Amino acid sequence: MGEPFRVGLTRDFLNAEGRIGWGDIGLAALDEAEGVEWDFLPDAGTGEIPPGAVAGYDALLVLLPRVTAETLRGADRLRLVARFGVGYDNVDVAACTEAGVVVTITPDGVRGPVAVSALTMLLAVAHKVRQKDALVRTGRWHDKLDHMGVGPAGKTLGLVGWGNIGREVTRLCAPLGMRQLAADPYADAAAATAAGVGLVDLDTLLAESDFVVVTCALTPETHHLLDAVRIARMKPAAYLVNVARGPIVDQKALTAALAERAIAGAALDVFETEPPDPADPLLALDNVLLAPHAIAWTDELALGNGRSAIAAVLDVAAGRAPAHPVNPAALDHPRFRSMRKAAH
Repeated sequence: MGEPFRVGLTRDFLNAEGRIGWGDIGLAALDEAEGVEWDFLPDAGTGEIPPGAVAGYDALLVLLPRVTAETLRGADRLRLVARFGVGYDNVDVAACTEAGVVVTITPDGVRGPVAVSALTMLLAVAHKVRQKDALVRTGRWHDKLDHMGVGPAGKTLGLVGWGNIGREVTRLCAPLGMRQLAADPYADAAAATAAGVGLVDLDTLLAESDFVVVTCALTPETHHLLDAVRIARMKPAAYLVNVARGPIVDQKALTAALAERAIAGAALDVFETEPPDPADPLLALDNVLLAPHAIAWTDELALGNGRSAIAAVLDVAAGRAPAHPVNPAALDHPRFRSMRKAAH
């Protein structure tokens, strides 16, 4: 019998009591797989996984720690980094490709939960849930006429990005009676038409939308895509919701717009720096709803992401190409191809 296929999980899956804080992430599939063993890497916090920590592992299941070129030094067996989620800014993809390490993500796991979280934040900020909760807690029940919300019917929803999650937001919002726009140069025009979504340029979307929801990926092209100039194009009564990545929005510009009431409000699950500085002026504003990059963290997300990532692990263990690679060129690397031949 050959050497087992070894899988290392980053230790930030564990809570303070040493249990998986996410609940069920589908680890039973690893336990039941023949010839597969798994355990936890040394604690790296959310920093770089140090060189040597992954020596002897064939695959990694990664939450927040960074996988760098230095991490890969001496990791001769490593062939897969399975990211638990769809963001991979904590992984040096170019270094992985050069080393013959495939990087995968879990779009099927996040699609529904993140879209639901976008709708949750949109409705919560529009209905002024935070302010109305405070009225009850501070004995200001009769001030509720000062905090009228905004209903979605007849309003315009603008999606910045109409990919995996944006399309699901469209589906969820269809019964709400909203006009829907999307700005995405890569969107399928026929699919958008079939879904009742108007594809427009970003400036048009910002000028016409009552709710702007950011669902695009963070890339060099989308860094500070919503800067001061673009935020100024939004309606004074509009709301901005970001469930994608913080640096897509110029946070200082957004803070200024919120403080000046240039827009009605915002709901943010993500920030330019995470966690934000407790002294950040954004945190003192009363027209912004905040969450710690966890609004979509539910049992559904945990199991969906886990099953998707573990399916990639088991595919590679069996010598198959995994689904959802972000660097498909690594599949043709001699080291990855030799591992697949050995598995067969």
